[in-house]
Amino acid sequence: MARKSFMYAVLEAVQYEMRQDKNMIWIFELTPPVASNPGRPVINLETEFGRLRVANTGIDENWMAGCVLGAGLAGSKALTYIPYQGACMPFQMIQNHAGKLRSMTGGDASMPVVFIMEMTGQTAGFAGQHSDYEIDTYYAHIAGVKTVIPSTPADAKGMMVSAIRDPDPVVFLYAAGLRELVEEVPDEQYLTPLDKAAVRTTGGDITIVSSGAGMPDVLDAVEKLQKAGMKVDAIDLRCLKPIDTETLVKSVQKTKRLLTFDQSYYTLCPGAEVIARVAENVDGAKYKRIAFPDAPPPAAPEMFNWMRPNADHIVAAAKKFVS
Repeated sequence: MARKSFMYAVLEAVQYEMRQDKNMIWIFELTPPVASNPGRPVINLETEFGRLRVANTGIDENWMAGCVLGAGLAGSKALTYIPYQGACMPFQMIQNHAGKLRSMTGGDASMPVVFIMEMTGQTAGFAGQHSDYEIDTYYAHIAGVKTVIPSTPADAKGMMVSAIRDPDPVVFLYAAGLRELVEEVPDEQYLTPLDKAAVRTTGGDITIVSSGAGMPDVLDAVEKLQKAGMKVDAIDLRCLKPIDTETLVKSVQKTKRLLTFDQSYYTLCPGAEVIARVAENVDGAKYKRIAFPDAPPPAAPEMFNWMRPNADHIVAAAKKFVS
């Protein structure tokens, strides 16, 4: 057990699996699979496993997705890291092929493939054309593909192990605003389910649900609300497909109030799906969602941060809800 950063925890999981399976590959562009951590050995997958297994490609995200899909169909576990500039480029390959081949082959096709999608555009200071606020919803919509978005280094490692060992394709959303997050993470391999939400705090007054880069704001808000005497069920989705409907319904049956918070566009954000699923199963509850406005994020950090929902919005909405 040691304190590790988000990406160090992810690469530690990958490194172990690649040491066990000599046919496993990693395809990347621009961003090398390297991570350092104070007091820990530097992880450099390219140096350790060589360029035949850890390949730096040309700038072609659609090709990268097709390459790992082909490797998976041939029997090799495969991962590709898609940086923020091209996070939507492989959508067609994943939607038309990764999501459908299992069904099209009558269940014969196995695709142990992980698509790591960097969501850097959810942080300030990036040019507008590099924004990727919407990709969580985009990829969660694809049938046949699991879509996960861990919010802690410990979950990131456990979910990466589970994703690699899963026989079906997994989109692993990396909310890059969490890259500086550090916490205690076990050294050994372990599995975190790809279909279970995490209840971060418990209480009977209100349910607050978020995922990925939204969770630090939620936990900050919950601390303030608890000091004001409010008891909160704070739920980290972790998995956008499949969504853990059972945990959500159980919580809102207790609190009768559901507030969702997303670093994603307001229309069709993950919170909208959460509200729909709970509303189908819980009578007499109240609902509200907070999300990024339906407008392109600006490059200017000041404008971006003015538009970006934060912990203060959560606190104000929760107090109004419970009063």
